[in-house]
Amino acid sequence: MTHIPHDLSHVQSRDKAEILAQALPYIRQFHGKTMVIKYGGNAMTDPALQQAFAEDVVMLKLVGINPVVVHGGGPQIEGLLKRLGKQGQFIQGMRVTDAETMEVVEWVLGGEVQQDIVGMINRAGGKAVGLTGRDGGLIKAKKLKLLDQQDPALEHDIGQVGDIVSIDPSVVKSLEDAGFIPVVSPIGFGEDGESYNINADVVAARLATVLRAEKLLLLTNIRGVLDKAGELLTNLSAVEVDALIADGTISGGMIPKIAGALEAAHSGCNSVHIIDGRVPHAMLLEILSEEAYGTMIRSH
Repeated sequence: MTHIPHDLSHVQSRDKAEILAQALPYIRQFHGKTMVIKYGGNAMTDPALQQAFAEDVVMLKLVGINPVVVHGGGPQIEGLLKRLGKQGQFIQGMRVTDAETMEVVEWVLGGEVQQDIVGMINRAGGKAVGLTGRDGGLIKAKKLKLLDQQDPALEHDIGQVGDIVSIDPSVVKSLEDAGFIPVVSPIGFGEDGESYNINADVVAARLATVLRAEKLLLLTNIRGVLDKAGELLTNLSAVEVDALIADGTISGGMIPKIAGALEAAHSGCNSVHIIDGRVPHAMLLEILSEEAYGTMIRSH
């Protein structure tokens, strides 16, 4: 396949036609299908990459694919907590979220970050709408039980961190059908209306499962899943991923990301892509070309 340069201004017309022709089978294959995109990492903080992401999302919508964006915002939450003089506390890698911290999480995720993404997509020619788990009863949650890694009998209280009870995707489907691009903040709500901060990878994976999405796309700051020699593994089955976790090839911080991806692949989402969000338009190139810009995990 012809490598697609990031700036097409100097590309010959014949080459442009070839690029478009090679995208056509993918557009045909995925027309009318839903794709859930977890937006995070450098793609979320670098202005040029933000612009490329917004253009990609709008392009997908324009060719008849239904993108649903789920975003994180850890660095932005950390930044505001620092400005307020509040020290972040973590237990086993999880942020302890007391009531005051939860307020900050809601301001940042459901306010500033979400509206920045909505505005960015709208400026690129799309029609984005922001949602939290509260909107349309989208994400019901309960308090996450964090068991101690050394002593499973011991449970840590990490405050308003949530575990998903259920997702009702009807509001997302209604927006999709009306031509809108849903942008979801990973905030759930409990039985008494209390808010919960939920891991964005988990929300994206569960939403992809419930929507029976064609693809779940995870934009990250890594190339994808690497083998022990550091080479990119571009195409794996869910069973092969299980084996790579078992032999230690996939370890550390990669495991939680893979766990959500695997759950989605095992539960009805056709494929999951872990994509290098530091490459402009990597998402579009991964979906609409033969080029690999990350790791694809197939359900079979």
